Amino acid sequence: MRDVAVLGVGQTKFGELWDRSFREIGIEAGLQALVDAKLSSKDVQALYLGSMASGSLVDQEHIAPLILDYAGLSSRHLPALRVEGGGASGSLAVHQGYLAVASGLYDYVVVGGAEKLTDVPDTTGNQIASASADHEWEVVFGATLPALWALIARRHMHEFGTTREALASVAVHAHAQGAKNPLAHYRNKLTIDQVIGATPVAEPLGVFDCAPLSDGAAAIVLGPWEKARQHTDTPIRIRASEVGTDTMAVHHRRSVTTLDSTVAAAERAFRSARRAPADVDVAEIHDAYSIAALCALEDLGFVEKGASGPAFARGEFSGGRLMVNPSGGLKAQGRPFGAVGVAQIVEIVRQLRGEAGERQVAGATVGLAHDVGGTGATSVVHLLERAN
Repeated sequence: MRDVAVLGVGQTKFGELWDRSFREIGIEAGLQALVDAKLSSKDVQALYLGSMASGSLVDQEHIAPLILDYAGLSSRHLPALRVEGGGASGSLAVHQGYLAVASGLYDYVVVGGAEKLTDVPDTTGNQIASASADHEWEVVFGATLPALWALIARRHMHEFGTTREALASVAVHAHAQGAKNPLAHYRNKLTIDQVIGATPVAEPLGVFDCAPLSDGAAAIVLGPWEKARQHTDTPIRIRASEVGTDTMAVHHRRSVTTLDSTVAAAERAFRSARRAPADVDVAEIHDAYSIAALCALEDLGFVEKGASGPAFARGEFSGGRLMVNPSGGLKAQGRPFGAVGVAQIVEIVRQLRGEAGERQVAGATVGLAHDVGGTGATSVVHLLERAN
C-alpha cells in the first residue's frame, strides 16, 4: 500500500443556494481542487462522489457520470462511482478514493461530495435524513433523527449528569467559529441563553442544537505521496482512513451513549497511524446535534466517557488542549449530507497548511476528521499529517 497525499482542495459556500444547480456546485468544487493541485482534467483517472439522496432531492440518480459529463469529460469514459452512507457519504467516498490510490490502481483521483437539501421543504428533508435510521424498528413508529439523538442526550444526562448548559456550549462554540468562516451557512454568534431558550425540537434538543439542512459541495484531489511535492509546497499525508459500523437501531446497541462504530474506527486509525488522541491538534467532528459532538469527543478518546460536557463547557476544545470544528462544524458551516465528510478534509488540510485565515489553529501538524451516518450505524475517521 502506498502513502496517499491530499494534493488539492475546493469547496463552495454552504447554505441556501437556490440559484445554483447540483451540477454547478459539484463542478465548482472539483475545478477548485484541480487548480489547487496544479492538475488538469486530463490527469484525473477516476471520480468518487458522495451523495445521500440526490434522487429524492433533485430527481436525479446516476449522478457520478452526470458530473463528468457536465465537466466535459464524458469522452474519456472514466470510472465514476457514487458512494452512499447516510450523512457519512462524503467520508466514505474519501475512503474509497484513498484505497484506490493506496493500492496503486490509480495515481490521481477526485473525490467529491454534494447535496441540494433546500430544494425540498424542511419536512421532506427531515424525512430523508431519518431514512438513515432503522426504518422497521424506529422510523415506522415515528422516531425521527432529532428524536433519536434526543434519546441519546437524555440518557447521557441521566448517566453522567450532563447539563443543558453543556449541550448549549457546543452550539455557542460552533457559531463563534462559523462567524469566522466565509463559506459557512450561519455566521451569527449565539449565547447559552439563546440556545437553551430556543424553540424545542425534541427535548432536550432545541432548534439551535440541530444543524441546518444545507446546499453545498466540496472536493479533494488525492495522489501518491511520492509525487506530492510536484503539486504543492505543503503536502498533507492521509495517515489513516478507517470505517466502523454498528446496529442501525439505537436500542439494539451495547450502550445508548457510546457509538461503538466511532470507537472502532478511531482505535484502528490511531493504531494504523501510530498516533494517539493527544497528538491531534485540530479535529473536525460530527456535530449534527449537540449531543453528537459530546459523544464523539468521548468515543474518539479525547476524554473519558461522560467527561466531555464539563470539558467542553470549560473551553478545552475551543483552543485549549484541542481545537474542535474550527470551520463551525455541521452546526454552523452547514450540513449538505454528501458534502460534509469531504468538507471536513478540506478544512483540516487548510489548517495543516496554515491557510485557514482568521480561524487558523497555530502550529497545527496533525488533524482528525470524523463523520457519522444516521445515529452511528456508520462512522469514518481520517487522520492527516503535515510533512516535516
